[in-house]
Amino acid sequence: MFEKRGTVLSKFEELANEFKDLHGAAPRIFSAPGRVNLIGEHTDYNEGFVMPAAINFSTAVAVAGREDRTIVIQSDQFADRAELDLDKPPSQGTHHWSDYPFGVAIKLEEAGCRLRGANLLIKSNVPIGAGLSSSAAIEVSTALALLDNSGLTTDRLELAKNCQKAENEFVGARSGIMDQFIACFGAEGHALMLDCRSLESTPLPIPDGVKLVVCNTMVKHQLAGGEYNKRRAECEAGVRVLSPHLPKTASLRDVTLADLESYRAELPEVVYRRCRHIVTENDRVLRAADALRSSDLQTFGKLMAESHQSLRDDYEVSCRELDLMVGFANEVEGTIGARMTGGGFGGCTINLVAADRVDAFREHVSARYTKAVGRNPEVYVCTAATAAARVQ
Repeated sequence: MFEKRGTVLSKFEELANEFKDLHGAAPRIFSAPGRVNLIGEHTDYNEGFVMPAAINFSTAVAVAGREDRTIVIQSDQFADRAELDLDKPPSQGTHHWSDYPFGVAIKLEEAGCRLRGANLLIKSNVPIGAGLSSSAAIEVSTALALLDNSGLTTDRLELAKNCQKAENEFVGARSGIMDQFIACFGAEGHALMLDCRSLESTPLPIPDGVKLVVCNTMVKHQLAGGEYNKRRAECEAGVRVLSPHLPKTASLRDVTLADLESYRAELPEVVYRRCRHIVTENDRVLRAADALRSSDLQTFGKLMAESHQSLRDDYEVSCRELDLMVGFANEVEGTIGARMTGGGFGGCTINLVAADRVDAFREHVSARYTKAVGRNPEVYVCTAATAAARVQ
């Protein structure tokens, strides 16, 4: 794993040297960032609004070509290596870590990109299973590496869509496009307000004097994967009930809170609450964007609190550890806002903290969480980073 401190150059030089030792060739290196979502959770697959920021944690892929049509891949985080014959691709993943990069290769081929065989070596400091989009970071960095290795280029938006297809259709996680989009389009010092229907985005500057502090609960409950797909199915069930009454309704993006309340009696209670979260969360993202444009951090923090409450009570994707972490964050003077981020059931919280209170925040939250849970958290002070690119 990369050291979290140290120069960018040293990280990539280390990776290049390891690749040379393995394969006897000098590689090209591509890097893609992880991300944190400031607000707008589970809205992306409902064609709604989200506000992610790329962060200064990244996955790098070193690549060099082969004479055959085989992709050989190794990672610093896993002991085994994996191989894919591009002429005999499997139709779906095998629940192995290589599903993510191999899924990307297969979807690029299906999109008409004939790939050359490649040796790949992956190194990452994006925590796995923490809700910081380690999967999209590996997908996008791998896609750039494979395309360049084959003398090909593609539009960034198409690249993001193909990486999403890899996750949806090959890996089997029915995620939206937010993670792949921000990895492709992240802007240094900015979050992006993304419309997941039109795929139009607006950069929003992170105010001076504010830090993005991510607290990793160090837990990931096993029900997360299946429950994620279940939540999406519950949203789709709501649309099926509402659309006969609201003919222009293609997704929950098209539903207002007044619409939802008008037909509440026709919705199962659980489906109603899932829909209420999405409808109100979309509204919160729009209001949060206005607040960020006007540097109204008090309103932004209030919207973060409302988002966490909705995720906890209506969408039911929080857990004890996340709720405790948010509570401890709100005890610290200088905390502007705190909420869970990512799919839920563990992982991380995102906190907006006054820059001069970060050390006090880290000390207080870490001590309180360790005492309550018996587990030491990790606390990352993040900056909003740039998009994926070739770095060497």
